[in-house]
Amino acid sequence: MKIVVAVALAAMSVAGLQAAQVEAPQFETNQIETARELRAVALESNLGYEITEDLTTRIGNRLAGSENDARAVEWAVKKLESLGFDRVWTEPATFPTWTREHERVSITSPVEQDLVSLAIGFSPGTPEGGVEAEVVMFDDLAALQAAPAEDVAGKIVFIRKRMERARDGSGYGATVAARSTGSMAAAEKDALALIIRSVGTSTNRFAHTGTMRFDAGSRRIPAAAISNPDADQLERLIKMGEPVRLSVDIGAQVNEPYTSQNVIAEITGSKFPEKIVALGAHLDSWDVGTGAIDDGAGVGIVTAAARIIMEHAERPERSIRVILFAAEEIGLWGGRAWADAHKDNIENYQLAAESDFGAGPVYEISARVSDEAWPVIGAIHAELEMLGIAMGGRTQARGGPDFMPMSIHGLAAADLSQDGTKYFDYHHTENDTFDKIDPAEMAQNVAAYAVLAWLAAQSPVDFGSGPGLVDTSEE
Repeated sequence: MKIVVAVALAAMSVAGLQAAQVEAPQFETNQIETARELRAVALESNLGYEITEDLTTRIGNRLAGSENDARAVEWAVKKLESLGFDRVWTEPATFPTWTREHERVSITSPVEQDLVSLAIGFSPGTPEGGVEAEVVMFDDLAALQAAPAEDVAGKIVFIRKRMERARDGSGYGATVAARSTGSMAAAEKDALALIIRSVGTSTNRFAHTGTMRFDAGSRRIPAAAISNPDADQLERLIKMGEPVRLSVDIGAQVNEPYTSQNVIAEITGSKFPEKIVALGAHLDSWDVGTGAIDDGAGVGIVTAAARIIMEHAERPERSIRVILFAAEEIGLWGGRAWADAHKDNIENYQLAAESDFGAGPVYEISARVSDEAWPVIGAIHAELEMLGIAMGGRTQARGGPDFMPMSIHGLAAADLSQDGTKYFDYHHTENDTFDKIDPAEMAQNVAAYAVLAWLAAQSPVDFGSGPGLVDTSEE
């Protein structure tokens, strides 16, 4: 009897396993073969590299709201049309704007030395001739926030916290608060100006800019970042014990709101045209360098991935869209506008993934999708593995910065994590130029995005965008 029961249970177990195998969503053989062809073609293609070269050479840097921003929008529309997308259009995004005029930060006592600096985005200017005062140094933003106001009032604040180098770029998140909110914290204690160590890992004399924010009605004071070697010099001088004085002279203007455009191109799906795989990058950059790694590379990567699908695959079942977002650098304004315009039909978005971390090789994929779709991510990873891409955990992936405003509504997303070990050597500096991009590494990115987009568009199941994917920890 025990043997009969055991055999019966074993039979049931095998039947259950077979049923599970039958029920698990699977790609058709020809779809996998196409993914492999796309991967091979992309690895041999320089298209992404050429697109980025064209953008950074013909247009250069692209500060949101500038003349070059408008030129970049025109360039993007023409480029996407010339590549043969089924539809190309723009959607507006309105945002505040800022203009850099000049900056000079100098030690005036006990020695005299100019420091390599860049004003932080949305810094107000100093009074004509600048300001000069004793400098007070803090280890980090928290130390400034905890300091008595009388230790800060009438002085120039220097925050010395150094960004640590990391493959995943995690040192940035641990450091960037000094730039984004340090000026507001210093202003609350009546400081005259804020100087921070650049949020970057370069050991050269290049300062890293970026944006800062203020609460409505808060006092604004001038703010600048100095290069890492100059921050080291200032720190050493302060630690010698003598009072150190700085001069800060910044010319900058906060301007009237401006309306730019998100530029969107589509390969229209053959079976479910209303369902969309969205590949993103941002078109704007800072006003230094040529915006090559941030984010000209992303523009080239996602555009080339979609173009290679057009050339070397049958029409995808779902639509594939390339979205080149406006004004990411100064506050995700393009992403916000896109989310406002499309959040009511979020269920139509199969998957979102943005390239905005240079062109370093992709080393891992993670995703936020429904339970039913999770095995499909595993199948997609199987076609990415030969590119050196590992399977990450099942995470609250956001898809990238510009998709974050939509992610709070439950957007299905994938993160293709890139090696950022060197990224912050150049990020937001004059040294963010086209020569920093490695063509072979960029081709690996294009291959990864092409495989991901193709298989997501062909998936036997929807990925579940909507309320079911909302991360309650964000609420």
